[in-house]
Amino acid sequence: MAIRHLDEVFDILKSKSKKRVVAAYANDAHTIEALSGAVELGIVDATLVGDEATIKGVCAEHKIDVSKFKIVQEADEVKAAAKAVELINAGEGDVLMKGLVSTDKYMRAILNKEKGLLPPKAVLSHVTVIDAPNYHKLLCVGDVAIIPAPDLNQKVAITNYVIRVAKSLGIDTPKVAVLAATEQMLAGMPACVDAALIAKMGERGQIKGAIIDGPLALDVAIDKEAAQIKKLTGAVPGDADCIVFPNIESGNVFFKACTKLGKAELGAMVLGAKVPCVLTSRGDSVKSKMYSIALAANAAK
Repeated sequence: MAIRHLDEVFDILKSKSKKRVVAAYANDAHTIEALSGAVELGIVDATLVGDEATIKGVCAEHKIDVSKFKIVQEADEVKAAAKAVELINAGEGDVLMKGLVSTDKYMRAILNKEKGLLPPKAVLSHVTVIDAPNYHKLLCVGDVAIIPAPDLNQKVAITNYVIRVAKSLGIDTPKVAVLAATEQMLAGMPACVDAALIAKMGERGQIKGAIIDGPLALDVAIDKEAAQIKKLTGAVPGDADCIVFPNIESGNVFFKACTKLGKAELGAMVLGAKVPCVLTSRGDSVKSKMYSIALAANAAK
């Protein structure tokens, strides 16, 4: 059965074996509090790579039992990220998580050609799951944070990733909307052409396990009334489970508008590496980070 809200992911995980999260430069309260909550729920074990004195100080300040974590000492931000990746490669973790380390340094550790986590020819992509009060179910969207202007092959990879995440949430046949500025097939608009190609690939079985439609504008992808007014038929219009954005600007603006104006909750992770990688902003809430941990643990093999 498909889950309809992010907090239901915790219940799914309670029936599965615990995954091991390795947090890179876990010196901040939000990361430690989120992992503490996840450990308390019994869904993960956690290794914190960072400055031990700082970690213990944060735990003391927030009344968190530090003994629930394994701590690996590394006070340098860059070295801590590299050490966390090393632990994953050594089989000591199932999920990587960003702590206080900046995104560029975190990604650099993942992408390191000799010691990183990227398989040959893999495409890294960011998948966000949005729980919006004004939408009737969860939305799995990509890419809002990593690929600035995805080409067709990258959009196919993004499509496969959002399908994978939707299926992990119990959606047997996800409905995928590939977005453009219009639902009209305009040959002069590259986003329309790519969307039409991806939809046809889904129809022909080149992308499996989902119903894909595109190009679709945002309104007809998520609003039944708009789809009916514009006389769009099919399973996807007005009822999308997944959205594939044409570029990072549209995706990033969408998810920030959902959270800041629409009061949506979200969880996010990077797929395409050897393990799911939690990538949230250093300013994201503890709740958002807990959702991200849960989603990554649910997606981990």
